[in-house]
Amino acid sequence: MVWGPLIAWYLFLAGASAGAFLTAAFVEAKYPDSKKMRIAGRIIAPVFLAIGLVMLIFDAEAGLHNPLRFVYLIMNPGSVMTLGVYFICVFMPVALAAALLEVLKKPVPKWLTWIGVVAAFAVAAYTGFLLGVVKAYPLWNNAVLPILFVVSALSAGLAATSFVGLVVDRERFEQMWLIKKSHVILSAIELVVLFTMLVIVSAGSYEGAASVQMLLTGQYAVPFWVGIVLFGLVLPFAIEGYPLFVTKRVETSMTSMVVSVIGETGVLVGGFLLRLLVVMAALPVAYL
Repeated sequence: MVWGPLIAWYLFLAGASAGAFLTAAFVEAKYPDSKKMRIAGRIIAPVFLAIGLVMLIFDAEAGLHNPLRFVYLIMNPGSVMTLGVYFICVFMPVALAAALLEVLKKPVPKWLTWIGVVAAFAVAAYTGFLLGVVKAYPLWNNAVLPILFVVSALSAGLAATSFVGLVVDRERFEQMWLIKKSHVILSAIELVVLFTMLVIVSAGSYEGAASVQMLLTGQYAVPFWVGIVLFGLVLPFAIEGYPLFVTKRVETSMTSMVVSVIGETGVLVGGFLLRLLVVMAALPVAYL
C-alpha cells in the first residue's frame, strides 16, 4: 500500500467539508441572522468534498485501469472503505441539496439538516478509521486517530467558514462569541489529543516509536512543530483567546482582521499538514 499527498488532501478536504456543514448548522441554530456565514458553510461542504473525491479517484491508480474495482468497492459492507462510500453517498446529496436551496434562497428543512449533521459526523470519523484499520502501521492503527481527525475536521470546517465570515460579514462575525470559543476549545482539545496519541503510539511498539521520533525530532520535525503545533494550533488558540479572555471586547481594526485571517489560515494549513505527516511518517516504519 502506497499512500501519499493525494490521499492526505482527500482526508483533509472530506473532513473540512463535514466540519463546514456542521458549522453552518451551528450558525443556523445559534445565530439565525448570520445568513452569509451559514450559506458559506453550506456551499463549502459539497465543493470541498467534490474536490477531495476527484483526488481520491486519481490516487486509486488501479481503479483507473480497472473501473470495476469501484463497483466492487460498494459490495463489501465489512470494509471501512465501503462504509465510507455509503456515508459519502448520503452526505454528498444532502450537502448539495442544502447548498442549492441556499443559493435559491429557499429554506433548508430541519430534517435535511439533521440527516446532514449525522452524515457529516460519520464522514469525519471515517477519514480516521480509513487509516486506522491498516494494522501494519502503528501510527495509524490506534483508537485515538479517529478522535483526532474528527476534532481536526470540526476545526478546519469552522476555520474555512469563519474565513469567509471575516471577509464578507466581518462586523457580525466579530460578535459571534460562541464561534470564537469553539475555535479556542477545539484547538486545545486537538493539541491534547494529538500528544496523547503520540505517547500511546510511541509506547506501543518499536515501529510506533520510530514514527513518533520522525515527527518530533526527525525529518518531519520542522513541519510538525512549526506547521501543525505552532501555526495550526497554538497561534489560532492565542489569536481567538486573546479578545475572548484578555481584552473581553470586540476587535474591529484592520490589524485585528489580518491577524484573524492568519489564524484561520493557520488552522487550515495545520489541518492538512496533520494528515500529510500522519500518512508520510507511517510509511517507512513498515519496512524496518
